[in-house]
Amino acid sequence: MESEILSANSLTNKQKKTILITIMMGSFLTTLTQTVLTSALPSIMTDFNVSANTGQWLTTVYMLVLGVMIPATPYLINRFSTRTLFISSMVFFFVGCVLSITSRSFGMMIVSRILQAICGGINMQLVQILMMRMYPVEERGTAMGLYGFIIGVAPAIGPTLAGAVIDSLGWRSLFYILGSVALLDVILALVFLKNIGETKKDKLDVISLILSTLGFGGLLIGISNQANYGWVSYLTYLPLIVGIISLVIFTVRQLKLEKPLLNLRIFKYKEFVISIILIVIIYAVMTSSSMLVSLYMQSMRGYSALSTGLLMLPGSILMSIFSPIAGKAFDKHGPRKVIIPGILFLAIGTLSFSFLRVNTPVMYLTAMYGMRMLGIACVLMTVTTWGINSLPADDIPSGSAIGSTLRQIGGSLGLAVFMSIMSTVSASHIKTMSPVLANIKGLNVSFLSSAVLILIGLVIAIIFMKDNKKKSNDELENVIA
Repeated sequence: MESEILSANSLTNKQKKTILITIMMGSFLTTLTQTVLTSALPSIMTDFNVSANTGQWLTTVYMLVLGVMIPATPYLINRFSTRTLFISSMVFFFVGCVLSITSRSFGMMIVSRILQAICGGINMQLVQILMMRMYPVEERGTAMGLYGFIIGVAPAIGPTLAGAVIDSLGWRSLFYILGSVALLDVILALVFLKNIGETKKDKLDVISLILSTLGFGGLLIGISNQANYGWVSYLTYLPLIVGIISLVIFTVRQLKLEKPLLNLRIFKYKEFVISIILIVIIYAVMTSSSMLVSLYMQSMRGYSALSTGLLMLPGSILMSIFSPIAGKAFDKHGPRKVIIPGILFLAIGTLSFSFLRVNTPVMYLTAMYGMRMLGIACVLMTVTTWGINSLPADDIPSGSAIGSTLRQIGGSLGLAVFMSIMSTVSASHIKTMSPVLANIKGLNVSFLSSAVLILIGLVIAIIFMKDNKKKSNDELENVIA
């Protein structure tokens, strides 16, 4: 039976904590399932006898469904109650895990990933929006810092956990664990989760949903295909062309509709626009750098995947520890004193990887990777919170969806561009030096390019970021859109 709808002010601290634990568990699972799949993919490909290009579709289809779900989630959040939406998403995730466990064909594995991605797309938005609704503006940095802790812990333990479990029990055992925790979370949600905020009987604009699917999905697939087929392949440029054209039509339609699927008019808020630019830059550098470090350690230095994970582990733990601290500092001191130093740490840590050699000490790599993750801890959730705080309450779902969608695209685009830079530079030096040295040369140039992009973000933050007086929730709700 559906519980009554409550306002954020009517929740006790105990209720807030139990709700936070429940929804954070869902976020942890959806983040963890992305990291563990990377470790499980080789075993899955072997079991189903598929090539690397085919196996990669388990990742591609996940991104594609996220591209569909994220723009649609604001409508779902407004249309359905908190409990209904969260519990339904976790049930999708649980069923997806069951299908992963029982699948006897690669096609069934694809279906299981689609169900898991539906949950991920909903939870990615729902958790952020619930925290925005539960906590006043002056406490949102702390709340979002806890969210940063969760999404930092999952990548930290994911590869190590997955490697140990797969070696001992096989890849299906991962989904036994994830499915069991998902079922527990459904039970917790049935007991503790409350409905926060009113629902609206808005009509879904199907045309906008189709356009957003073609637009965001086309961009994600095109960028993803570039890694395997290059920029000049029709498998890359056709999805990109379809995506760009669809997004142009989608944008025009949203600006004309009285009740759009995504309210793009929120781009008139300068702080939100600056936050989006910074989020795209941060994700482009963060995603590409993690992949480049892995390539350097495994392909150019000959270390195992486990050794690479252990190298990254201290940095991931550092991020998990400092995310809540950065959130509290944001609430107390404002954005400039947290975000600008964070971008600087990220820039220094990224620049340090542009001096790699064939014998660079592992301790140097660990320390510099830790500095990068410290910077990410300071900026990842605080930039998001700063941008969202500038929006009226009714526009927060659209703002959250736009931010999440563009950071997915930014991460994918950053990976494609900086990997292309590495490949191009390596190819130009392959005749004058050994393959390993040529690859390291390309890696250094790619990291240098990443550092330049981060420094551009630093300049933008210094110029445009202000420690404005915080608005109360009532003031935000009364802002005229």
